[in-house]
Amino acid sequence: MRSNRLVRALATATVLAAVTTGSLAASGTAFAVSPGQPQAVVAGPASATEVVNLGLNSDQAKRVQFFLRYYVGVYSGAIDGLLGTDSWKGMQRMLRSYGYTGAIDGIVGAGTIKGLQQYLKSEGYYSGAVDGIAGSGTKAAFAAWANQLPMD
Repeated sequence: MRSNRLVRALATATVLAAVTTGSLAASGTAFAVSPGQPQAVVAGPASATEVVNLGLNSDQAKRVQFFLRYYVGVYSGAIDGLLGTDSWKGMQRMLRSYGYTGAIDGIVGAGTIKGLQQYLKSEGYYSGAVDGIAGSGTKAAFAAWANQLPMD
């Protein structure tokens, strides 16, 4: 746990330093992600301000947000296809029934992934280990689940 905090603190300090010196701004669109493209998963816990779609495209992410808002009632943010802090807080609230015991903080860490894996397993979309690692099997199961969600 201590190493995760250290990694998070170092990553935050690095980003702040880069923004302050303008290196990220000067890089243009090199860091931009097209809303329709799957996004990479970070190796460690994501910060509370990051968009973490876990491989979902924007349509799939919109379906998740719609489901969380209108079917579960745990999300009130925009249906924009970007799974950010508020989307993941909603997901964490939903995952409480499936073993998630962590904070409702919107950070996609191992506990959130374990809860998601347990939920996807209970719904018949995931057959791998509940290990908190968002590997290809977890991302494929998340996408398959998202694809069947209604948008009305």
